[in-house]
Amino acid sequence: MKWEKTVTVIGCHVGGEENNVITGGVLPPPGKTMFEKKVYLETKGDDLRKWLLFEPRGKSTLCVNLVVPSTRADCDVGFIIMESADYPPMSGSNTICTTTVLLETGMLPMHEPVTVLNLDTPAGPVRVEAACENGKVKRVKFANVPCFATHLDTMIEVEGLGSVKVDVAYGGAFFVIVDAPSLGFQVMPHEARDLVAIGNKIKAAAAEQLPVVHPENPGIHTVTFTEWAMPFE
Repeated sequence: MKWEKTVTVIGCHVGGEENNVITGGVLPPPGKTMFEKKVYLETKGDDLRKWLLFEPRGKSTLCVNLVVPSTRADCDVGFIIMESADYPPMSGSNTICTTTVLLETGMLPMHEPVTVLNLDTPAGPVRVEAACENGKVKRVKFANVPCFATHLDTMIEVEGLGSVKVDVAYGGAFFVIVDAPSLGFQVMPHEARDLVAIGNKIKAAAAEQLPVVHPENPGIHTVTFTEWAMPFE
């Protein structure tokens, strides 16, 4: 049997969300910026994402992050996020997992009690603070790229639901945000299938009816996630 390839992947999760990290076996894609590297993978190197995230190796809920040298002098390292459907410019959970793997594997030096990193993402630089103890990352917080809302309390028409009030906001990708109780949801495990099915309908409707483009990078556009919101208690 001919050996195809060897890729080293470290498993990691945050709150149960699996965001694995590639630490070896993949050369950095070409590009002058991290966004250009992301676009190259999307358009010319997507076999890697499919190889790692599709069955039998992956699953729809898995994400994988490719660690690469930074393209910016003010950042320590860069990473590119790969999900089952696309390549988000920035993701909070993937940032947390990538930081954890970088420090716990020794790819970057860990300084206790707090390690500060600057990460080069396709959406821009992200400052990270990792609380560390006995060689382990205990907590990670970060300052996201500039975030903003594009639509507030806006009505869209959704197949099977009628008129639905939503917000649209950017936080590394464009999210359509909908109040879960307004549609009869409490965001409980037994509702998972319906949340996904209806969330996909809302996302498709928002993407069609509320076109959005990042004001500084037109390559970042279109609603790609639905976020279910609950009241603060």
